[in-house]
Amino acid sequence: MTTPASLLGPGGPLKDLLPGFSPRPAQQDLAQRIADNLEHHGVLIAESGTGTGKTLAYLVPALLSGKKVLISTGTKNLQDQLYHRDLPLVRQMMPHPVSHALLKGRANYLCLHQLETLQLQARFEDDKKGRKKSRGYAIGDLIKVRDWAQITRTGDISEIEGIPEDARIWPEVTSTADNCLGSKCDHYKKCHVNVARKKAMESEVVVVNHHLFFADMALKEEGFGQLLPGVDAIIFDEAHQIPEIASVFFGMNISGYQLLSLCRDTARENIKEKSGIKELGVAIHDVEKATADFRLTLGRDGRREDWQKLSGDKKCHKALQHLIGKLQSMTNILELASAKGQGLANCFRRASEVLDRLMMIAEHTPSDYVAWFVTTKRSFSLHTTPLDVSLPFRQHMNTDNKSWIFTSATLSINNQFDFYQEQLGLQDADTGIWDSPFDYRQQSLLYIPPDMPLPSDRHYTASVIETAIPILKASQGRAFILFTSHRALKLAAGLLADRLDYPVLMQGEMPRTELLDRFRDMGNAVLLGTSSFWEGVDVRGEALSCVIIDKLPFAAPDDPVLRARGVAMEAEGRSVFMEYQLPNAVITLKQGVGRLIRDVDDRGVLVLCDPRLLSKGYGRTFLKSIPAMPLTRELADVESFYAECVA
Repeated sequence: MTTPASLLGPGGPLKDLLPGFSPRPAQQDLAQRIADNLEHHGVLIAESGTGTGKTLAYLVPALLSGKKVLISTGTKNLQDQLYHRDLPLVRQMMPHPVSHALLKGRANYLCLHQLETLQLQARFEDDKKGRKKSRGYAIGDLIKVRDWAQITRTGDISEIEGIPEDARIWPEVTSTADNCLGSKCDHYKKCHVNVARKKAMESEVVVVNHHLFFADMALKEEGFGQLLPGVDAIIFDEAHQIPEIASVFFGMNISGYQLLSLCRDTARENIKEKSGIKELGVAIHDVEKATADFRLTLGRDGRREDWQKLSGDKKCHKALQHLIGKLQSMTNILELASAKGQGLANCFRRASEVLDRLMMIAEHTPSDYVAWFVTTKRSFSLHTTPLDVSLPFRQHMNTDNKSWIFTSATLSINNQFDFYQEQLGLQDADTGIWDSPFDYRQQSLLYIPPDMPLPSDRHYTASVIETAIPILKASQGRAFILFTSHRALKLAAGLLADRLDYPVLMQGEMPRTELLDRFRDMGNAVLLGTSSFWEGVDVRGEALSCVIIDKLPFAAPDDPVLRARGVAMEAEGRSVFMEYQLPNAVITLKQGVGRLIRDVDDRGVLVLCDPRLLSKGYGRTFLKSIPAMPLTRELADVESFYAECVA
C-alpha cells in the first residue's frame, strides 16, 4: 500500500526526482497527520518550521487521498509556483493519474467583451477630430494585448511579457464581479474565466489563492460557488494570513476607483449600445466630479482613520451627500437606458448596488462592525469591518462535512495555538508543531545591540542605521533591513546614502520579483523593505546572510480596526495588548525572522534592534517564539561569526 511515508521516505521516488533530496522525519510525520485528517474529515492546525518541507507534506497525502481537494495559497506568485513546479513533481510519484487545475480571480484573465468595448472606444475617440484626451494606458500595450488575444488558449495575463503587472491597461481589458455580463455576454462560450472554472470543476486538485477563496466564500463574487460544495477538503498554505483576509471579505467597502470604473464602463457601453439619452453623459461627468470633490474633503494622502473622526466635518458630509445624490441621478437615467442593451443593463445593476453600499457605509454601521476610511493620493476607500470573524467563518465551515487543513511556519505563540484558534473559532481543532530541521544554534547568531534608545525616540531610525553600518561591513552587504513603516524605510535610505561600498536596493524602486532577482544576482546587496518583504521571500545561499529588523512589529495604535476591537475587548474585561496586539506582533516577527535561514547550508546573523526585547516582560514571549539561537550583545561576536564564515 502506498502511503505518504513510503513516498517521502528514504526508499521513495523523491531521491530520483528531486536532486539533493534527503528524507525528513518531521515531513513524513506531518504528511501522515494530514492524511489522517483528510480521511476522517478533521480540522488540523499545523505549524511547520522553515525547511520541514510542508508543501510536499500536504501535496502527497492530498493527491493520494482520491478526494477532491482545494488548495489555497497566500499569493498569486506562490499559487503559480505550487501549480507549475511542485504539483507536477508530486504527480509523477502517484500510483494513479491525478487531474489538476489552476484557478485565479477574474482580474487575471483577459475579458473579450472589455477588450472589444475598449477598441470601439479608442476608434470612436480617434474619429473625433481635434479631440485630445489621455487614455490613461499606453496604446502600444493595447496593441500587444489585441495581438495576444488571437493566440492565447488560457487568457491568463501572466503569459504576456513586456507589460508590467501594474500597467494601466490591465483594468481596461479584464472584468470585475461588477462589470461581468455573465451568461448574457456575446463571448460567454469562449470566456477564459468560464473555461478555467469548467476545468476546475472537472479536476481532482484545484489551486487557488486566499483572496479568490474568500471573495467567493463571503461575497459570492468570483462565481465558482458551484465548485465549493463538491470539494472534500480545503488546505490553506500560509494560513497565518487567513484571519486578516477573512475580516476584509466579511466586511464591505466602496472606493473612488469603483465609482470611476462604473462611470468609465457606462460611457463605453453607451458608445457601444447607443442609448441616445443625452443626459447620461452629463450624469457620468457629475458623478466623476462629485467623486473627486469628496476625495478632496478627506484631506491628506495616507489617512487611515475611524469614520467617526469625520462626524463633525460638515464639508465632508455635505460632499458625500452630494455624491450620493449625483449617483442616484445617474442610476435613475441608467434605469431608462438599460432597455438598450445588456451592457447598460449591467451598469444599472452595478450603480444600484454601489449606491446601496455607499449609503449603508455612510449612514448606518452595525454595532459589531467598525467603519473606517483610507486616502491615497488620488482616491479613497470606505470600509466596514467585523470586529470578530470567528462566527461567520465557522458558519461557512459547518455547511458541510469537509476536511480543513491550516498550515504555516508561523501559527503559534510560545508553542500555543490559543490566539489563532480563537480568531477563527477553531478551539476544537487538532494541532501540532513540526520544528525546523535547521540547526539554528550552529547556523545563526542573534544580536541585540546595546545602548539603543526606545523606538519612540525621534532619532531611533538614525540609531538603527548607525548600528547597522558596522554589521553590514562585517557581512559584506548580503542583508535585508526590514522596517515596520514606509516612513522609517525612506528615512533610512537617505541616512545610508554613500555610506556603504555595497549596492543598496529599496522597495518601490521596481517590482518585488525584479528587486529580488537583482538582489540574488548581485550577491552583496543590501535591500531595504517593509511589510511585503517580511514574508513570502525565499533567498537561499550566501546572498542573504544578515537580517536586521528595526523594531518589534506592533500595529499602529491609532489603527481604526485595532482601536475598535480594543474597545470591545476592554468592555469584556480583556487586555487588548496581551490578547491581540502582542500575539499579532509575535506572528509578524516570526515571519521576518524566517527570512534568514532557508537551507541546511545557510549561515547568518539576525539583528533585532528593539531594546524592549530585554527591558520589557513581554520581550520573553517574542524570544521564546522564534528559533533558539545563541544571543550576544557584542559587535565583536558578530564580526567573529562572519570571519569564521569566510574562513
